[in-house]
Amino acid sequence: MAPPQTESQIALCCMSHSPLLNLPGPSRELLDDIEAAVDGARAFVAEFDPDLVVTFSPDHYNGFFYRAMPPFCIGTSAEGVGDYGTHKGPLDVPADLATDCARAVLEADVDVAISAAMDVDHGTVQPLQKLFGDATAKPVIPIFINSVATPLGPLRRVRALGTAVGRHLATLGRRVLVIGSGGLSHDPPVPTLATAPPAALQRIVHGVPMTDEQRQARQTAVVAAAREFASGAGALAPLNPAWDHAFLDLLDSQRLSEVDAWDNGWIAEQAGNSAHEVRTWVAAFAALAAQGSYRTADRFYRAAPELIAGFAIRTAVTTP
Repeated sequence: MAPPQTESQIALCCMSHSPLLNLPGPSRELLDDIEAAVDGARAFVAEFDPDLVVTFSPDHYNGFFYRAMPPFCIGTSAEGVGDYGTHKGPLDVPADLATDCARAVLEADVDVAISAAMDVDHGTVQPLQKLFGDATAKPVIPIFINSVATPLGPLRRVRALGTAVGRHLATLGRRVLVIGSGGLSHDPPVPTLATAPPAALQRIVHGVPMTDEQRQARQTAVVAAAREFASGAGALAPLNPAWDHAFLDLLDSQRLSEVDAWDNGWIAEQAGNSAHEVRTWVAAFAALAAQGSYRTADRFYRAAPELIAGFAIRTAVTTP
């Protein structure tokens, strides 16, 4: 007779990311404030001491392109592209566990792609480095959620994805940290099919690699855009702290199902085109909520024009 299966323990850490954390421009005061908040999350994660990490994250046309843009994808192998000074090289992805996760999600009637050669950018790697010091410190299953390339599916499907993942994780008998990586309100200069010049179209559609010169030019442009935005100039949509706080309160008070009724156009109007990255938070919290009720901690938020982002951190654990 087989021994009874031990139920997994699940914890959560959601946090914003920003390439500007690794570039010149943000004030020392802002960076110190964010680093102090990250220290709290880092201590939470160290105490929980996961033996597996599952990360929900977007991509910024570094690994996924319009030639084939899935709404969701689970990596059975993954490599950091090294953008904005983040980790370049393979992650420690347990292929068998990632494949089992994909199989369980499909069995739960959620369509998900798999990738045996996933490229991930700062959206995946930066939180791993912030929390563990090394992106390869823990085995990780990377789950991509399209949050940039329109058209986007409804948020209820994102919540269904998270729930399916969470129910599967509960069967593993492991200590699993679920990460959601994304900004709240923000509208950085990200190209779209409707706005991209020809060279950018080649990149976001066909995945044509950037040269070193093009990558440096992009970094320079991002820094310049952030300085202009922080000064109150430019054409980028303003941050919306009220919207951010309402979203965070929804999570803190376990009202996650309310996002099912949210319209994608309304999200962009209220909080900017890249506010769709909250999809990663929705999926992560849905995975945690699949275990039952939870409580949040490390409730950090700051409207940070120097990062072109509403920057937030939440940690959470299930409650008895």
